[in-house]
Amino acid sequence: MRTKLETYFQFADRKTTWRTETLAGLTTFFTMAYIIFVNPAILSQTGMPLAAVTTATCLCAALGSILMGALANYPLALAPGMGLNAYFTYTVVKGMGVPWQTALGAVFLSGVIFLALTFTGIRQQLVAAIPHQLHAAVAGGIGLFIAFIGLRNSGIIVPSPATTVTLGNLHNHGTQLAIFGIFLIAILQAFRVKAAMLIGVLATLALGIICHQVAYTPSPFNPLSIRDTAFHLDLRGALRINAFEIIFVFLFVDLFDNIGTLVAVTQRANLIAPDHSIPRLNRIFFADATATILGSLAGTSTVTSYIESSAGVAAGGRTGVTAIVTGLLFFAALFVAPFVGALPDFATAPALILVGALMCSCIATIEWDAPRIAIPSFLTLITIPLTYSIATGLSFGLIAFAALEIFTGRARRQNWMLYLLAALFLFRFLYLNHG
Repeated sequence: MRTKLETYFQFADRKTTWRTETLAGLTTFFTMAYIIFVNPAILSQTGMPLAAVTTATCLCAALGSILMGALANYPLALAPGMGLNAYFTYTVVKGMGVPWQTALGAVFLSGVIFLALTFTGIRQQLVAAIPHQLHAAVAGGIGLFIAFIGLRNSGIIVPSPATTVTLGNLHNHGTQLAIFGIFLIAILQAFRVKAAMLIGVLATLALGIICHQVAYTPSPFNPLSIRDTAFHLDLRGALRINAFEIIFVFLFVDLFDNIGTLVAVTQRANLIAPDHSIPRLNRIFFADATATILGSLAGTSTVTSYIESSAGVAAGGRTGVTAIVTGLLFFAALFVAPFVGALPDFATAPALILVGALMCSCIATIEWDAPRIAIPSFLTLITIPLTYSIATGLSFGLIAFAALEIFTGRARRQNWMLYLLAALFLFRFLYLNHG
């Protein structure tokens, strides 16, 4: 049985072991466990019951990650997407006055459209339209993005009205603990310790507990509370209102965040084929779309792949077993949610910062002496972290790449999808600027 599983997950081809995959799954889980509490905190502001959303978050992350690992055999973990949950709460429900049940209906419809686009092959064509020359820039840009998130979460970087960002208070105990975690993981990585990320997160957490920097407040938690949101979506309401814009945003952000994450993680794990294609792409998108539909039925916003999966890849994860382990831990979190909530930012931030550093290594492969590649790559690289959006950074890069192809006489009819995407992105920016 074990040999059959190892064959199915291609352990020999990907040079991995059960121990490595398990540690990688643990690492991914610990770096993204914050979603268990952050997602309900955001969505509960719509009037959705907190306990129900917490249960839905854990269940969808568990089922989505397990489906991704078992079906697509990629170390990609899924959970309700950050940014999309904020759009759901602050723009759709609170801004437009749409009931949360109707907003869930819009999420369901976007998931169904995702599934249709997958079966018709359109999503696969969209990925193929992204020039392979930009793959390294996307991966590097996302590396800078998650490193920036880690620096902000640790308090090393803080907002500044004068300079946008500035150095934080290094006397803050949480910041000092994060710096300790960075040095510990860096030293372990220098010694080639595969579990460096996981050891660093747990050791920093343990030191935080010893120094009384972790507030542990257990609370009653009933998984059956999901009944308050499960199957409460209002499809008729979503179809009745002018939900096109809402569904389009859910579609656009999830699609291109997902593509950016997918390119970055597969690039880092060396899982991209020699012809620059991503094997089993239809299975990846099927898992993603199905998880979004399940999420809307359970009572949460759009489910998508998480860039924190890079932490598991950096720990050695190369197969779907990594995602399955992460999914099983999310399922277990249903029953130990108060303990998971004890994971503070200073414990996970060091892993995000150093995963970002590792992902930036691929920038060296960009053809910096070729302006038609270097300029779009740079725009992708810099706008992902500075706009706080993978989708926006990818849009800038594609528009620049397509424009340079056209104006330097390199446009080819077979690349029509690239030019169509660039035009759609340009229209989106003009439309958003108007609003």
